[in-house]
Amino acid sequence: MRGYFGIGIYNGKTIFNIGTLWRSAYIFGASFIFTIDKRYQKQASDTTKTWRHVPLFNYIGFADFYDHVPYNCQIINIEKTGHAISLKEFQHPQRAIYLLGSEDRGLPQELLCKYKTVYIPSEKPFSLNVATAGTLVLYDRFIKAGREIIQTK
Repeated sequence: MRGYFGIGIYNGKTIFNIGTLWRSAYIFGASFIFTIDKRYQKQASDTTKTWRHVPLFNYIGFADFYDHVPYNCQIINIEKTGHAISLKEFQHPQRAIYLLGSEDRGLPQELLCKYKTVYIPSEKPFSLNVATAGTLVLYDRFIKAGREIIQTK
């Protein structure tokens, strides 16, 4: 597979969501994960020791984050908004950074206007837990790339 991708949370509120997203990122082949303006104090832990396989970067703000975005890599917002593209119809770019909003505040409006935004269709009008939303995006990319899940015994 060519390309790479990472996923992260802006202003994440809980350590548990970062830990869950980190594990999902490892399972579905992400190159890295990150936080911007995190609100929790300690790093996540998990049973698969994900930190050995997928690095976690912590940026102190958007300026710090922008200084580290790889060359020619698209930022894709994941947010339920009126102008967003359905994940079902979305074609993942070869190089992408997926950006999720915090559990209680979402993404700032200036980001929603600046970058392509994707939403996860659902039967009810409620938003998903941030780690769940991130996992669904990772799975969608995985499946659309024609990858197969390794079966465990």
